[in-house]
Amino acid sequence: MTKDGRYRDWAGLPPELTWSILSRLGTVDILEKAQKVCKSWHSVCEEPSMWRKINMHNDLGFMDSLTRSRHVAMCRNAVDRSQGGLVEIDIWYFCTDSLLNHIADSSRNLRTLRIAMCHEINDGLLQAAGKLPFLEELDISYCSFEEEILKAVGNDDEFAIAIAESMPKLRNLQLSGNPYMSNTGLQAILDGCLHLEHLDLRECWRLDLVGDLEKLCAERIRVLRRPGDPTSGPHDMF
Repeated sequence: MTKDGRYRDWAGLPPELTWSILSRLGTVDILEKAQKVCKSWHSVCEEPSMWRKINMHNDLGFMDSLTRSRHVAMCRNAVDRSQGGLVEIDIWYFCTDSLLNHIADSSRNLRTLRIAMCHEINDGLLQAAGKLPFLEELDISYCSFEEEILKAVGNDDEFAIAIAESMPKLRNLQLSGNPYMSNTGLQAILDGCLHLEHLDLRECWRLDLVGDLEKLCAERIRVLRRPGDPTSGPHDMF
């Protein structure tokens, strides 16, 4: 309602203005609320261009199983609506192996993938890595990779090696809280990701940044967070 008491005609807005308004909303708000306002808004919400970026960053962290399942279903819906045009996705806390592979299979041109604090991802990252050759930013901070899975694939550095071999265009890599990666994995990343500029290694306690490896990081990485650098929590990134 306007200040003079009249109701706004949301359905009568030009499509480009409607798109501008909706693009400022998060994915959950669009799917659960905005697309139900009127037919014209619903029509705009069906356009693939609306889904080039998906933001389902849940600051609350904890989700019960029902809420998590609902978010996974909404994310799949949003990915499908993009029709292959997705370039950026931010889905902390609730990503699973199955969802990650669906994203990778559907979005080969993805540039940014943020799946920090996701505790149901294991070998799905290995499977998805080779499908995302254009990725420029990857955030897998504080993901709880099970040690049994790492041993099953044969190497605690397997994730780092997969990143190095499959994501040569990476510029921003956030690995905070990875308890398994060693100097071998880090060396592989530095050798394979030649465009890397930002690297977050906080709380990667198996790393020992000394000698030639420390020198290489200093020479190659513009913004480097070391294992012992302070952090105020998982939201304190670059």
